[in-house]
Amino acid sequence: MVKTAMTPAEAGAEAGRRIDAGWACAESVVATLAERQGIHSDLIPAMATGFCGGVSRRGGMCGAVSGAVMAIGMVNGRRSAADSREPNYAATQALVDGFVKAFGSTNCLDLLGLGLDTEEGQAEFRARGLMKRCRGFTCRAAEMAAEIVDRAADQQPKASEAH
Repeated sequence: MVKTAMTPAEAGAEAGRRIDAGWACAESVVATLAERQGIHSDLIPAMATGFCGGVSRRGGMCGAVSGAVMAIGMVNGRRSAADSREPNYAATQALVDGFVKAFGSTNCLDLLGLGLDTEEGQAEFRARGLMKRCRGFTCRAAEMAAEIVDRAADQQPKASEAH
């Protein structure tokens, strides 16, 4: 895959800009990391929409984490059924472990302390300014995914070494 010059910190900042522009967590992370890899498609944010808000506001896995998992998969996911899952699983486990270490959970309900599946929960989310917290999760998840992708790329044999 083609990697752009966007550093992990810049990827985090770009994901934050996408949040500010009205995109949601999973959409922002996966679109940022796709752009970083030189992938451009309207399908990229679209495929992530249902993961936002802890899977469609159900309080499950944080959308920023889901977006980061998808982004890691774009880079080191399997391309055929014969390919090993292990490199992707190891990268995804590193992401999840790092996110839990940073924030205590990957669960949207735990991270926000309220459910988003009711009008009351959404109103409280807005009243408490929790989008700022989601923005932080989004920025960090994008940065972490970029770091993990870079480490995985550094471990791949170079074309000149593959002989």
